[in-house]
Amino acid sequence: MNCSISGEVPEDPVVSKKSGLLFEKRLIERHISDYGKCPITGEPLTADDIIPVKTGKIVKPRPVQAASIPGMLGMFQIEWDGLMLSNFALEQQLHTARQELSHALYQHDAACRVIARLKKERDEARGLLAQAERQIPMAATTAVGTTAVSNGKRAAEDEDTGPDGKKIRPGISHSVIETLTECNAGLSQQRKKRQIPATLAPVDALARYTQLNSFPLHKTNKPGILSLDIHYAKDIIATGGVDSNAVIFDRPSGQIISTLSGHSKRVTSVKFAAEGELVVSGSADKTVRVWQSSENGNYDCRHVLKDHTAEVQAVTVHATNNYFVTASLDSTWCFYDLASGLCLAQVADASESEGYTSAAFHPDGLILGTGTSGSLVKIWDVKSQANVAKFDGHVGSVTAISFSENGYFLATAAHDGVKLWDLRKLKNFRTFAPYDENTPTQSVEFDHSGSYLALGGSDIRVYQVASVKADWNHIKTFPDLSGTGKATCLKFGPDASYIAVGSMDRNLRIFGLPGEDQMEG
Repeated sequence: MNCSISGEVPEDPVVSKKSGLLFEKRLIERHISDYGKCPITGEPLTADDIIPVKTGKIVKPRPVQAASIPGMLGMFQIEWDGLMLSNFALEQQLHTARQELSHALYQHDAACRVIARLKKERDEARGLLAQAERQIPMAATTAVGTTAVSNGKRAAEDEDTGPDGKKIRPGISHSVIETLTECNAGLSQQRKKRQIPATLAPVDALARYTQLNSFPLHKTNKPGILSLDIHYAKDIIATGGVDSNAVIFDRPSGQIISTLSGHSKRVTSVKFAAEGELVVSGSADKTVRVWQSSENGNYDCRHVLKDHTAEVQAVTVHATNNYFVTASLDSTWCFYDLASGLCLAQVADASESEGYTSAAFHPDGLILGTGTSGSLVKIWDVKSQANVAKFDGHVGSVTAISFSENGYFLATAAHDGVKLWDLRKLKNFRTFAPYDENTPTQSVEFDHSGSYLALGGSDIRVYQVASVKADWNHIKTFPDLSGTGKATCLKFGPDASYIAVGSMDRNLRIFGLPGEDQMEG
């Protein structure tokens, strides 16, 4: 008994009253609902015209393929092929899903890195904004306290200028001169009793110095350290960089204490003052800034001094820690009161037009040495601001100048090397020309005891200080590990226990005895 529509044995058989034909119930009901007639005879037919047929449980006959072993193997083969095709499709879908997941993870990682960089830039911007907000009220307070104010602006500049158009300076008063003279007398008296400290590093120790550390203090996009200074009591180092920042660095811990941001161009000179509570920085942006230490360890800008009209090349602090001098390419040097930031005197040499490229106070404080872009070394009497001596003989700009603590040796560096001058006879008694004519000497420095001299150019060389007639022993040559060939600045640490070197990369390098550095750490 087969269904008249499908030709197969029906699972739910029904029979038509009118034609007597057998159908599958679900098929005939769908046909009646669609056409309303018998699919075989074409007579009208309704759902009431079909009668269900009661049957026992139907066992479907075995298909022909399953009736023999070859047929069954063929069925299995077909099912296996279908399974393999299905498995292949699933593997393709899995591979696609893995690729999509890998791409999504890569995008997520890139997004995380971008977010981290943006957060860092946001934090730096917030720090700069907070620092600027701290500096603005401080600068405003200073302006109110020292100048006449009209409508929130400084009084007209022409009120402080003379007939020649130059600013009128108050001058170095008698009280200031008395202070300088008393300081000079005290230091001179101490110098007569001066003895080499027992804690000074011996010559054989310096001969074994090697690089201990290299600290990346400045930005990579504008590398270069142009100046450095060390505060011996605190053992902290200040550096000035091409990136327009000055950095205060704690050497024992290897941590940056503060980054001084405010200059718009490279920082050419940096000095500590007032027991390390103040830092004075000079810059190619023609300004000098005085920074003061705060309770949180940062240094805030206290004064911005704009008395020069060209790059400020050097800053030097007087032994009283109350005054400092700046030297500029505008051919003038300025004498400042440190507390108020007031320029007491601005000195120009009418006979010369070269700018100043270096400057340093004599240890006693009444003599100032300056180097010029015209190869001259000038010695000034601070009290009268008179040029009392000139040394010539160099080639190129005088890049560095250093007085010995013994009071009568002066070392100057220029393109042609280092010259040593005897201040008692005003004569050059020795010349070091360590490099060829294309390699300038960038820096020169006596240690605080006056026992050693270091110079820097394409490498760093250390000499033992002797008398005018005796030979100065060459102790050690350190290679310039920056790879730039320019050791721009250097300074001996306390008791010559280490040598700090800045080069035209962004790293501050410390040379010393390895064992001592590990013990300190």
